[in-house]
Amino acid sequence: ILFLQIVHILNMTSAKIVSFLLHPEESLHSLQNRIEFETGISTGNQELLLETGICLDPRKPASQCVIDGVRGWDSYMVYLFDKSKTVYDGPFASRSLSDCVNYIVQDSKIQLPIPQLRKVWAEAVHYVIGLKEDYSRLFQGQRAAMLSLLRYNANLIKMKNNMVSASQQLKAKLEFFHQSIRLDLERYSDQMAYGISSEKMLKAWKEMEEKASQCAQAEDIGYLDEQIMALHTEIVELQKSPYARRQGEVMESLEQRAIDLYKQLKSRPPDHAYSDSTDMVKIIVQTVQSQDRVLKELFGHLSKLLGCKQKIIDLLPEIEVALNNIKEADNSVMQMQGKRQREIWHLLKIACTQSSSRSLVSSSLEGTASTPAATWLPQSSSGNAAPHPLSSLAAPEDGENFADVIRENVNYLELFSSILQEMRQELNSMMVS
Repeated sequence: ILFLQIVHILNMTSAKIVSFLLHPEESLHSLQNRIEFETGISTGNQELLLETGICLDPRKPASQCVIDGVRGWDSYMVYLFDKSKTVYDGPFASRSLSDCVNYIVQDSKIQLPIPQLRKVWAEAVHYVIGLKEDYSRLFQGQRAAMLSLLRYNANLIKMKNNMVSASQQLKAKLEFFHQSIRLDLERYSDQMAYGISSEKMLKAWKEMEEKASQCAQAEDIGYLDEQIMALHTEIVELQKSPYARRQGEVMESLEQRAIDLYKQLKSRPPDHAYSDSTDMVKIIVQTVQSQDRVLKELFGHLSKLLGCKQKIIDLLPEIEVALNNIKEADNSVMQMQGKRQREIWHLLKIACTQSSSRSLVSSSLEGTASTPAATWLPQSSSGNAAPHPLSSLAAPEDGENFADVIRENVNYLELFSSILQEMRQELNSMMVS
């Protein structure tokens, strides 16, 4: 018997307890099927919470519902909620009276012998204690719902902080992108008259600027932030509410009065005296009325808790979508920035190539002009040009120098042609891209 595992589940929708004997290595899904059969709540709508507000893990066996050891096993509860409902009707009917207690409630002035009255009052005290314990268990279920709500709220705060951080980063990158592309467009316009121009590239840059303006929509998370802040305020108010604290003081005092009354009756000698049950019936009626009041407050507060929790559940996917949109916009901005920088470096390469080709052509022309003059126009000793006699014609070594100059010029011409061809190909590829 000590090794048997029994789980007690308090159905918060009906305020009734159902108990199950767990089979060895039974899965949580199997237990949920049995719960569905007993309560009518489908497995998909079942939310099973421990006292700490932790939801049961479907990957673990059903034995996670049972505490280790013998002490307290019969009072340990798992709280069942219906996820399809956010408003619980309560308060529910109090536990039923036994026949003998109902007998004195119907006629509190009826006279009964002291021995018989002791038995009836003992059951009456048990009934009063049961009413208080019913409320305590339901309050503990409400407490578990509050702790579960706070866990969801902590997850919501974490996701909200990630969203705000990503939004601020995107905003900073967009500001940098707009400032840099405006400067690039200004400098590009300044050099178009004497430098390199590409209408296709200019159009692409302007399209980038427009696309970046569209990406700014992703950073607008104000509507979500307002909903989250309003929800935080509502949760704080629920935590401060007096209904979030135990309201069973009146029932506890009535319980103690019933016990004291029974002790007084028990101390009386078992003679042939008779007595009525007026005082005990008053305590029973007051306890039932007190329980009705506190249960109405409890389930009203519980419905607000579950409503807030459902709002968080509805908000989480919206925050996830906003985060994905921000990440996509961030990636798009970074890709556009990288593409524009590559194009700027491409333009710089073309400009450097053109400058090198001009320098080569200039040096080639200077060498061509100076070499023939030195070869074919020798100076006389008097410094005046004079007709060249036959004896002064170019010697064979002079002919060899002239041939070298021609070959050098041909080489420069081929190099210049290849540079121009390469420059045209790069310019065309840039305009196509």
